[in-house]
Amino acid sequence: MGKDYYAILGVSKTASEDELKKAYRKLALKWHPDRHKDDKEAAEKKFKDISEAYEVLSDKNKRQIYDQFGEEGLKGGVPPGGGASGFPGHGGAGGFPGGATFSFSSGGSGGGFSGFHPSNPEDIFAQLFGGMGGMGGMGGHGRGAQFMDVDDDAAGFQGFGFGGGGGGGGGMHQRMQTGGSRRPQEVTRPLACSLEDLYKGCTKKLKVTRRVRNADGSMSTAEKVLQIDVKPGWKAGTKIRFQKEGDDLGNGAQDLVFVVEEKPHPVFTRDGDNLKAEMALTLEESLCGFKKPLQLLTGKSIFVNNSTSVVKPGQVSRMPNYGMPLSKQPGKFGALIISYKIQFPTSLSLSQKEKIREALTSQ
Repeated sequence: MGKDYYAILGVSKTASEDELKKAYRKLALKWHPDRHKDDKEAAEKKFKDISEAYEVLSDKNKRQIYDQFGEEGLKGGVPPGGGASGFPGHGGAGGFPGGATFSFSSGGSGGGFSGFHPSNPEDIFAQLFGGMGGMGGMGGHGRGAQFMDVDDDAAGFQGFGFGGGGGGGGGMHQRMQTGGSRRPQEVTRPLACSLEDLYKGCTKKLKVTRRVRNADGSMSTAEKVLQIDVKPGWKAGTKIRFQKEGDDLGNGAQDLVFVVEEKPHPVFTRDGDNLKAEMALTLEESLCGFKKPLQLLTGKSIFVNNSTSVVKPGQVSRMPNYGMPLSKQPGKFGALIISYKIQFPTSLSLSQKEKIREALTSQ
């Protein structure tokens, strides 16, 4: 008896495409060999079966043949007398890289097809998880698109995140063309920038190691340094796309998309084009005046001072043109908004209280 692909994935025979994909993702992550160093051989077999089951059931033609003839009929060809006329789509119907194909023939003794040969499980995993070909953040085997900041030797190589279960990405999108053929995926990766980077602008260089498919179908790796010129005023969520610089999984190279992420700053927080900062004042400073330095993102310092009015808790000062640069309006800036936090004393002596009363009643 052949393999029960539905049982392997734990789905019903009426499972939808989304249900199949969900089941595969869950099981593939659970049984990936990189997660089973102590029993890798058993995990590899399980992982292979899961990948094979998904590859067959997620393809309409393969699934129809499997449902009628089982694994033996799918891999060995339609049994004599079974024919192939009832199946749509004559010719190759692989859908995954790695050589998974079957073809129909009108000649020969049985009139069947040449048989299904499963793809490399890692290629299927790469298709569903953004082209990593390994567990990425879990170490993997150095396969798949990777990058390192060439200006930071301590950073080391880091894998791109997956789009539905692996480490760190969450941004891979798979689009389908008419007829079910798969277009190259895109892989997203965060680009961490300090607030100073986004204020002044900077250049970041990233070394990308990716898989490329050779003319003979074999795979090799290639390295390239990508340069990103961060513009003053860019905001979190800004996307930088490098077309066809990712892995080539057999249907064209993927796009690499970097998404700007803003690192926390110890002094300032960003609010659109404005910057916000909190300044602590003693009760004396709030009542009698103050002059305090504040270092800006440019590295220069200014003095924030008040000697004419009492500063109340929660009061704010707004300083135009000291905020973030406007990326679409060169030479213009947002505002710097300073809120004051008054530090009240925890206790007062009798003499201190008396002096305060005298000062207040003498007004």
